[in-house]
Amino acid sequence: MSSAAVVQDPFLQSVLTASVHAREQCLQLIELAEHSAVTPSKTLPDDTKFQLSALQRQLNADLARLRQASRDSIFEVRATKQDTAEARQEVDRLHLQLQNLYYEERHLRGEISACESYDHQYQQLPLIPVDEFLQVEPEHTDSDEKSLMFARISHEFAEREILEQQRQELLRRKQLLVAENKKRKDDLASLDKDLETFIDAAKPIQTLFEKQY
Repeated sequence: MSSAAVVQDPFLQSVLTASVHAREQCLQLIELAEHSAVTPSKTLPDDTKFQLSALQRQLNADLARLRQASRDSIFEVRATKQDTAEARQEVDRLHLQLQNLYYEERHLRGEISACESYDHQYQQLPLIPVDEFLQVEPEHTDSDEKSLMFARISHEFAEREILEQQRQELLRRKQLLVAENKKRKDDLASLDKDLETFIDAAKPIQTLFEKQY
């Protein structure tokens, strides 16, 4: 397989073409120089001199292009290394960000699992069975589990508010009865005291009647 088939980059292909052309120029110069060296005449013919001069100029031009291409390639390699380093830094940053997201996802999954397995207090509430609740409020028959639980808790809260109002009313009536009983006890105690005073006051009269009769 030829190098031209392996190299696909346009810039490298131009460098390869220039190097091949320079090599051909060098071979032509060598061949022409060897041919001129075996000539018996010491002086080269004008056409040979012209060919050598033309080949040298072409070779110098090709070598200049190769040197320029070499410098360009060095700058290109440096730029490529810089781009590669920046791309590697970006990849490292994205990889670190991905790792952080992975750890955050694992943490959130753990939190979700803990919340799902948490023994919530509302699960311990003495709610009425679902069947009885749906008989009281049939409009929640098609509700999902979350909405149904919320409705049951709201119903239990309303019932407990009613019971609390009834308890407060009974407590108020109890306090009234206690106050009334206390008043009656005080009245009875006062009456007993009055009776004792009356009895004590009536003792002289009783004694007088006993003496006379």
